[in-house]
Amino acid sequence: MADIELAALEAAEAAPKPQPERRLSRRQLVWRRFLRNRVAVVGGLGIVFLVFLAVAGPYLMFWKFDDIDVESFLSPPSQWHPLGTTQAGRDVLALTMRGLGKSLLIGFLVALASTTLAALVGASAAYLGGWYEKAMLWIIDLLLVVPSFFLIAIASKGAPQGDAAWMILAVLLAVFAWPLSARVVRSLTLSIREREYVLAARFMGLGAFRIIVRHILPNASSLLIIDATLGVGYAILSETGLSYFGFGVQPPDTSLGTLIGEGARMATSYPWIFLGPATILVFLVLCVNAVGDGLRDALDPSSMSGGRA
Repeated sequence: MADIELAALEAAEAAPKPQPERRLSRRQLVWRRFLRNRVAVVGGLGIVFLVFLAVAGPYLMFWKFDDIDVESFLSPPSQWHPLGTTQAGRDVLALTMRGLGKSLLIGFLVALASTTLAALVGASAAYLGGWYEKAMLWIIDLLLVVPSFFLIAIASKGAPQGDAAWMILAVLLAVFAWPLSARVVRSLTLSIREREYVLAARFMGLGAFRIIVRHILPNASSLLIIDATLGVGYAILSETGLSYFGFGVQPPDTSLGTLIGEGARMATSYPWIFLGPATILVFLVLCVNAVGDGLRDALDPSSMSGGRA
């Protein structure tokens, strides 16, 4: 009987012990939920493809965006010009790739700048309070009611023209893009600033800037990531609208809005000039919005769109 018990004890010790389940980090949980959203994944792949097209496309094309084919003026799509040519003999596909790159660059820069500004102003206003908060709220309310489109149009027309003119447009778009997000960040910071870890950091003697950057903004990162993602689509559409009316990127440079504005006048007679840039713009905005919605659902624990983690 003792031998049987000893053998059972040895078998139990030799059996593989169940390993404790490894807990996933928040980043891994968000990534898993995002991957389960097929629409968001397709949108992310679409953005990657468009970025690759904008970066590598001009080097793979025979025609450059400023080349002129003297034998093809307003020619329809062909093997030499897959999307046709413009009235000046420039290849529409090369122009579209150039315009896509410029629109993406403006969109990402504006989204990054506006989200950073909204985070710092909104969080500092709520944390510091007093006259500083009143002054920031007054500036935010002022920027929310002024006609930003017309002010940007006037300022971009009066700004110096040249290769860096698009940077002035990006700065103007960022200046008017942050106030609404700053108000949301301020409201979120009002609830975060009274939590234990913020009070403990204050009692330890940390400065206001370090507390805001290291303790408050990381806890508002979900909102900031979503705001930055959706801000890309806002900036691209704003730049397109301004360029459509001639207030955005100026020739000889080009953007999607500039191409759409030029092609709209001949959309019925020479549709290939308009359809290429317009299709790329619609696809780009849809992809950006899909990624933004996917991130929102992945970062929101109460949302069931990403499934159970």
